[in-house]
Amino acid sequence: MTAPEPRENPLLLGHEGAEALMAGAAHAGRLHHAWLMTGAPGIGKATLAYRFARWLLAGAPAGESLHLPAEHPVFRRVAAAAHADLLTLAPNTGEGKRVMIRVEDVRGLKGFMSLTPAEGGWRVVVLDQPETMDAAGQNALLKTLEEPPPRAMLLLACAAPGRLLPTIMSRVRRLELSPLAPATMDSLLGGFLPDMPAEERAELIGLAGGSPGRALQLAAGEGLEMARLAREALEGVPPRRAAEIAERVAARDVGPMNTFFTLLRALLAGGTRAAGQGACPPWAARRSPGEWAELWSRLGAHAAAADRLALERKQAVMQALDWLR
Repeated sequence: MTAPEPRENPLLLGHEGAEALMAGAAHAGRLHHAWLMTGAPGIGKATLAYRFARWLLAGAPAGESLHLPAEHPVFRRVAAAAHADLLTLAPNTGEGKRVMIRVEDVRGLKGFMSLTPAEGGWRVVVLDQPETMDAAGQNALLKTLEEPPPRAMLLLACAAPGRLLPTIMSRVRRLELSPLAPATMDSLLGGFLPDMPAEERAELIGLAGGSPGRALQLAAGEGLEMARLAREALEGVPPRRAAEIAERVAARDVGPMNTFFTLLRALLAGGTRAAGQGACPPWAARRSPGEWAELWSRLGAHAAAADRLALERKQAVMQALDWLR
């Protein structure tokens, strides 16, 4: 089972404080016109944005929770992208295109937000991954933020706020979402992955860093096996075993290979940090911290090139393992 898309997801755990803050601001009449939700990918930023949008469009019911039941008419219309007072923007995913939010779409925001709400409440825009906008798109967004229309709300779900213009950051209210606690992660994953043994779920939670979306992505990309192979690779395997690992990583589609490289770099970074704190894993002693940092960067560029240029997967993994030796 996979998590539903954020606009269709009625479930959000671990961010009750953020919900209470937003609901309290609305009930007190101190609702900022633009909120920037930040945090790691997959942590629930877009889910919270849609949750708040639904709640606001439903008239801001009393209480600290932003929950609306899935059978609520507003919930159903938002899930179906059929609510007249809600506009959503996200990066395009067309083949051969740069993944970004187009400036043309951003320029249309002000016109939408300036219209009188069709249902007498609010006009709401959910902007997912605003960090993908180029300079022109960000400047177009800034014009809307500088002169916000009344009864209009802008919700930004952003994993990389450092890529946004300082002038944008100064005009939004930032809400940082923290990684979920292991117990909360276990509760969520128990619902989404009911057939996964408890010990494997615990290992997945350890790899995901408090992000349920990341955990589900790892599960779909054979993350547990890829993590075990990555740990073995860091120890420096002989050529025959390297070929076996590369064969396994490349055996299916590109998903496991991307997962392997991501986990390999994460384990490398974590081990290098631990070495700097006096808890050196055995493999870390083979090189200096600077050399490991250089290899971390090289592996990142290599993985990106392998994905972008559709390199032969087994050979791409073999090259990485050769560097590790």
